[in-house]
Amino acid sequence: MIRDQETLSLLLDTLSRFVQERLVPAENIVAETDEIPADIVAEMRELGLFGLCIPEEFGGLGLTMEEEVLAAFEIAKTSPAFRSLIGTNNGIGSQGLIVDGTEAQKNYYLPKLASGELIASFALTEPGSGSDAASLRTSAVRDGDDYVLNGTKRFITNAPEAGVYTVMARTNPEIKGAGGISAFIVEKGTAGLSLGKRDHKMGQKGAHTCDVIFDNCRVPAANIIGGKEGVGFKTAMKVLDKGRLHISAICVGAAERMLADALRYACERQQFGKPIAEFQLIQAMLADSKAEIYAARSMILDAARRRDNREDISTEASCCKLFASEMCGRVADRAVQIHGGAGYVSDYAIERFYRDVRLFRIYEGTTQIQQIVIARNMIRNLQV
Repeated sequence: MIRDQETLSLLLDTLSRFVQERLVPAENIVAETDEIPADIVAEMRELGLFGLCIPEEFGGLGLTMEEEVLAAFEIAKTSPAFRSLIGTNNGIGSQGLIVDGTEAQKNYYLPKLASGELIASFALTEPGSGSDAASLRTSAVRDGDDYVLNGTKRFITNAPEAGVYTVMARTNPEIKGAGGISAFIVEKGTAGLSLGKRDHKMGQKGAHTCDVIFDNCRVPAANIIGGKEGVGFKTAMKVLDKGRLHISAICVGAAERMLADALRYACERQQFGKPIAEFQLIQAMLADSKAEIYAARSMILDAARRRDNREDISTEASCCKLFASEMCGRVADRAVQIHGGAGYVSDYAIERFYRDVRLFRIYEGTTQIQQIVIARNMIRNLQV
């Protein structure tokens, strides 16, 4: 749902210029140093990018789902690291607070997240708990006015930069599934909280992940999200559809960037006396990519509008994540092929994008998890 087209157009134009004028020129620096320059982070704060999806009453822009995916299409046309830094503040790092947090929790943390004063991180995955998130083993034991947390979280995005962590931990060991899990707000510097070394990943330089370790980490009982035990996993599930649509939109933006680079290269690269773009087999790869991007974009916008209309889009969100992430991988592969040998060296951005986008088929629920969600929903709906 677009609330004000003129205001939205201004935002999207600003984002597009920022991406093209500031972020794209900095891609190589980020890839070489594994860091986003501090001046760019400061500009991202000034532009309000950390609070795009946080309600206006807490200092954010309060974008609707449709507005958010349109913004994501633009943000994704550069290195995923830039989007990753602001992603948790706008997504899983804040949305749990927005939907289930107490008024005190919202009033204290959301303005700091919206301004970028705090970077958020969402700690769910563990060494033995990935797609089967409900099997997590990190424990939280009540001790007076506190909970004592013990366990390790793995592959946690923005953990090295985070000032606050949303942590899923088991408060009731008698309940083996999701019902025994609660969500906690844990601040950086809390005694018993430590970080592992940064992960060395295949791609996405500048987007940092690492282990988050809790060793008798004492957290005030007031920091349990919503002030209630046993609903943490339900809180996480409430924001899944939003996160899946967001990542789907990022897949589209990245695919559009890769296709634009491939098309430009194909029109400039000469073989047999003419641009390779004139060869039909090259045209077929360009056309297939364009059609698939258009299909994914249309799916995402439709699902976003449905969510804004308060429809249940569990199936549609999974369809979008499944199709858009797989599409993005196919576009990356074709773009490398169009570049030929040049696509295999780092002189061209496609070599980096080819590695960066591989992760899209894994996080926010793997392709296989999306297939299971879609099929189970189909079966359930048939039985109703």
